[in-house]
Amino acid sequence: MRHTADVVIVGGGCMGASAAYHLARRGITDVVLIEREDQLGAGSTGRNAGGVRHQFSTEQNIRLSIESIAALERFEAEIGASVDLHQDGYLFLLSREADVEMFRASVGLQRRLGVPVEWLTPGDAAGLAPGLSVGGVLAATFCAKDGIADPNGVTTGFARAAREAGADIVRGCEVTGIDVVNGRVAGVRTTRGSISAHIVVNAAGAWAGQVGRMAGLDVPVTPLRRHIFIAEPAAGATWDDAPHRGKVPATRILVIDFATSFYFHREGGRLLFGMGDSAEQPGFDTTVRWDFLPDVIEAGIARLPALADAAASHAWAGLYEMTPDAMPIIGPAPACDGFYVIAGFSGHGFQHSPAAGRVLADLIAGRDPGFDLTPFACDRFAAGTPALERHFV
Repeated sequence: MRHTADVVIVGGGCMGASAAYHLARRGITDVVLIEREDQLGAGSTGRNAGGVRHQFSTEQNIRLSIESIAALERFEAEIGASVDLHQDGYLFLLSREADVEMFRASVGLQRRLGVPVEWLTPGDAAGLAPGLSVGGVLAATFCAKDGIADPNGVTTGFARAAREAGADIVRGCEVTGIDVVNGRVAGVRTTRGSISAHIVVNAAGAWAGQVGRMAGLDVPVTPLRRHIFIAEPAAGATWDDAPHRGKVPATRILVIDFATSFYFHREGGRLLFGMGDSAEQPGFDTTVRWDFLPDVIEAGIARLPALADAAASHAWAGLYEMTPDAMPIIGPAPACDGFYVIAGFSGHGFQHSPAAGRVLADLIAGRDPGFDLTPFACDRFAAGTPALERHFV
């Protein structure tokens, strides 16, 4: 491992890997990316549902989506790694009048930015997703350019390209401290020794708050456990088998019941589904709470009756990296020169990693990112100017 570097990136998930790649594209290759686990993407990156969508309520998040999804469409050609992108769309189901009005405003904004989002009747929604029950649904939105992709493919693709350009990727190494001298970053301390560096990037995801405290900074990122379950119609069976065919969508369309946050999409011959838990308390525990599954199934059956007879074959839990306004933090920390943050994406980090990494690399390289970063500023909470992403799921 190097003992000096221009840039040290803390965190080997999709954000850290994207930042390393985009720095290399700008000629900054004296970079060390440090991941404490033995493999990259072992945190939130490797435990999410893989969704990518344009349907957000804030202009800045929509713009991140436009750039990121376009990058994913070119990913294999430009970076040489498959990301298994399936653009079968996101379908939001709206069953509350307040949500209908909110989404009307969001659809108007999305369309003004060039996103081909559709406003649907409940019948239209049912036609897009066989097996779906739309009782109580007032309206729906759908964007055919939304979909799912492989977080591991994106992360390892970015990391390999960065390594080939000269970056050092260090796994199984934990950052234990950050040195700050006269208000400026001087380097990091790790379980394998110290690295002198004048720039440190906090890409630690749900652990970004802890890394920030090493530099004496308050980075308001809170970990929140979220569950994902996998269901099959019967032991050893798939949803494509004759007795079960047509009971769930054949495509990988991602359906979200916005009122309950229940969502699902096909995962091969099985079904991936999940839901937020309003009683969940912040913390780093990723143990699966099987006692939460009945609540998810109850909400799920109302939208996908086939779940009533399905079996949950396995599950896992990961961590959302939440900020108070469900918006990311991207940019320099004002109280510590050379310290940058790219974290707090509140459940939509993977899908925004291509654009966010590019934006951060431009900032570090002294380029204009061509992006209004005011809503993502590190100090926006102290300044009392947070925006709010309302399509948080």
